Amino acid sequence: MRKVVLLLFISLQSLIFAQSAEKSIILLDADTNLPIEDVTVYIIKTKQTLLSNVEGKVTFTLSGTSNIQATHSSYVSVTVRSTALLKTDNIIYLKNNTKDLDEIIITKQHPQKILKSIVDNSIKKLTVPARLKVYSREFFKLNGTYSYYNDGLLNFQLYGKDKNFKSNILVEQNRSMGLINEEISGDVLGYNLNNIMENYYNFKYLNPILEPKAKKEYDFLIKVYTANKNYYAITASPLENSKGLLDDFTIIYDPTKKLIVEINSAISPMTLARNKDKKSIGSRNVYKSFFKTIYRIDSENYYLVSSKEEIGFERVDKNNKTTDIEVRNYFVTTNFSNQNYTYKESEVFKDKTLFNKKDVVLTDYWNVSGLTATEEELEIINKIE
Repeated sequence: MRKVVLLLFISLQSLIFAQSAEKSIILLDADTNLPIEDVTVYIIKTKQTLLSNVEGKVTFTLSGTSNIQATHSSYVSVTVRSTALLKTDNIIYLKNNTKDLDEIIITKQHPQKILKSIVDNSIKKLTVPARLKVYSREFFKLNGTYSYYNDGLLNFQLYGKDKNFKSNILVEQNRSMGLINEEISGDVLGYNLNNIMENYYNFKYLNPILEPKAKKEYDFLIKVYTANKNYYAITASPLENSKGLLDDFTIIYDPTKKLIVEINSAISPMTLARNKDKKSIGSRNVYKSFFKTIYRIDSENYYLVSSKEEIGFERVDKNNKTTDIEVRNYFVTTNFSNQNYTYKESEVFKDKTLFNKKDVVLTDYWNVSGLTATEEELEIINKIE
């Protein structure tokens, strides 16, 4: 009898294992056959969110069957059934709907005023309280060589409302690799975790173009593509006579719901070209800066899906020496819930970064993180390790 039960147990375990298979999807442009980065892939059954990497790839494990949604602001959304994913690597082609010439929308109100109202409405509509399970990843390059890496799986409990958002953080797992030069402090290592969610939920990164003086520094336009009128785009580009190191902004939003779905900003090549280097000790001469956030709108909830930031600068040191520093950060919300979690105050993470936190590795969480590492990134991580 025991043998029969044991065989039945083994057979059942084998069946479950067989049904839980790792799958990969590669998102390609239907016209160019090129990979599409930053496609949000949503597994409806598990409510897991994934983001395609620069190779257009996402990887996940699924038990049973589910519909899978692939969305991108520049492409027609696609929903596929998991049973259609017959291979280990499955290619899905997306149709670009922003190839046509964009139309400029003429409005009675100044585009900046329209943007302000969209920001205010977006802040009000964000789902709070909420719990975001987030995968965070950071690459650090010192004088042209990757020398430090960390990643972690974090829970953000969001509370508060309307420009007074707060968050508590519980770190589930984390790891760090490599050594940092003694002259490099943790302050340059990208994210300040203590206020990062508050900044994203208050759209703080749009402040430079929301100030009154921005009308004199930026050219604002509202655009729409003829093949994709589900989204409008507000662009803000520095004027030729503007001063300082200013960014080019593109804010994509739903004109019906008046909610922001994507923010892109990058340092303007024009302002970078005419910017004079600072020479005082401790100054930072920025030569690269990029920022992108994506928000998800579904029937009931509105929340942050991902963020990506890159910055490169030369720091002026003593004796006419400089230190070249580059930081690349990723944030992906792998799971969202509007249910609070319970925790002790002593468990709340209060440091700014994961830089000094002791490693806690319970599983290979980075392989089910929602952001698949590219071959180049894996090579960097293995080299640092």
